[in-house]
Amino acid sequence: MTTRTAYDYIITGGGSAGCVLAARLSEDPHVQVLLLEAGGSDRHPLFHMPAGFAKMTKGIGSWGWHTVPQKHMGGRVLRFTQAKVIGGGSSINAQLYTRGNPLDYESWARDGNCGGWGYRDVLPYFKRSEDNQRLVNAYHAYGGPLGVSAPVNPPPICDAYIRAAQEAGVPYNGDFNGAIQAGAGFYQLTTRHARRSSTASAFLKPALGRPNLAVKTDAQVLRIVVEKGRAIGVEVSEAGGRATLLRATREVVVSSGAIGSPKLLLQSGIGPAAHLRAVGVDVVHDLPGVGGNLQDHLDLFVICECTGEHTYDNYAKPHRALWAGIQYVLFKTGPVSSSLFETGGFWFADQAARSPDIQFHLGLGSGIEAGVAKLRNTGVTLNSAFLRPRSRGTVRLASADPRAAPLIDPNYWDDPYDREMSLKGLELAREIMRQKALKPFVQEEILPGPAVTRQEDMIQFAWKNAKTDHHPVGTCKMGTDQMAVVAPDLRVHGLEGLRVCDSSIMPSVVSSNTNGPSIMIGERAADLVRGLPPLPPAPVDIPDQGYGARSAA
Repeated sequence: MTTRTAYDYIITGGGSAGCVLAARLSEDPHVQVLLLEAGGSDRHPLFHMPAGFAKMTKGIGSWGWHTVPQKHMGGRVLRFTQAKVIGGGSSINAQLYTRGNPLDYESWARDGNCGGWGYRDVLPYFKRSEDNQRLVNAYHAYGGPLGVSAPVNPPPICDAYIRAAQEAGVPYNGDFNGAIQAGAGFYQLTTRHARRSSTASAFLKPALGRPNLAVKTDAQVLRIVVEKGRAIGVEVSEAGGRATLLRATREVVVSSGAIGSPKLLLQSGIGPAAHLRAVGVDVVHDLPGVGGNLQDHLDLFVICECTGEHTYDNYAKPHRALWAGIQYVLFKTGPVSSSLFETGGFWFADQAARSPDIQFHLGLGSGIEAGVAKLRNTGVTLNSAFLRPRSRGTVRLASADPRAAPLIDPNYWDDPYDREMSLKGLELAREIMRQKALKPFVQEEILPGPAVTRQEDMIQFAWKNAKTDHHPVGTCKMGTDQMAVVAPDLRVHGLEGLRVCDSSIMPSVVSSNTNGPSIMIGERAADLVRGLPPLPPAPVDIPDQGYGARSAA
């Protein structure tokens, strides 16, 4: 790390968006860029193996945070994995490359008053990042930094799942990121040559040789320093607990994620004044929306026992794990080359919805993620997540100590509609797993289990087993209303020299995984910070996404 103490741009957080931003800003040789990441490097091989995801939700590369007790879920406390490693979520996720529905972005622009963020506006930024293995058309491109590819040699149960979904009324879809999102099929993955394509490896690593880019890991930012209404730098914790001031002559860009970004603003005195005073933080700028508007996808699941070794459960045994490792090292095939969630789809719980509101992920085993039951015999899991929750939660400080874990309250199922749709999605997942196409592979449903049929029992099952889908957003939302934290150009309202750039700026959660959209936000933010004109809008139509049009397909 250089001894320089002043930079043009300081980026706090080297996650999905932060690495993109650092790489793009440092393309200009006339500016000095510093990227600060509280986590460590991604040298461990598990970060680069697609199947390494199974270890990530169990503690590797994460903060180890939990929610507060969820009052609408029987007081349940949920594990809430947030990345603590360079590359952020893109280094520990299941590598599913999904963008959401076109109508998500149309809503941002129309309902959120966020001009320049409609679907036709953001599609060119998705494409700029992309190096797609096989698709090049109005929706896809190749030659960008981010590897996007098809699954490597998925097991036959994946094809059987797609047939079963069709038998249950969900049509086949070969590209969830094309004109139409609804349907069942294979996911595109952020992998290249059977290795994870994180933003650390795809964007940041190629830029590390630039003399104008400095990257510091294991560097926790304690606060943003504001003088006379302008962010002038950050205080960073050094060895021995000493705080060092690093100055930003142009801008500080907060890119610490949907939990970390509001936490940093709050501990810097930027947020709701009453809360800041209550925890002993001096108020620097009263901004009511900071840490509000938290949205997340809650995940329910079906676990079935298989009729044979159709998934990867038995590779947890030492001798099988050794063989899987050899397969991967020599041939880049086998279980280690799998993200373990390669097949899924999007469909409707509410048939009046304008676009799909349920997402499925077929897990090639049981107990893949932390807190999910593992069977003694080979199992398969079908996750079901409700995509458009109406409930809103908060991120708050537990104390004035920057090292204290935040109070994370997604407030799941505060709105009864969310519960109703979640349970409908779970029932649809159960129906898919009962179809004829899966009979050669699936022996019986273990969870929730055939005895769980009444709604009261389903609710109890959900209270005990539900988990986050790791898609928190919205806590520094973009917009122009009183609860907005940033403007559409991502500048923090009421302060100069400060922007936020990550999933926290989403006015509403996209109808999919959030890594791809976070990368897009990094791309769009880079042009905004550099003062470049936006890329020309994509000349695409937005077809009807509703249930009637899709079920007819």
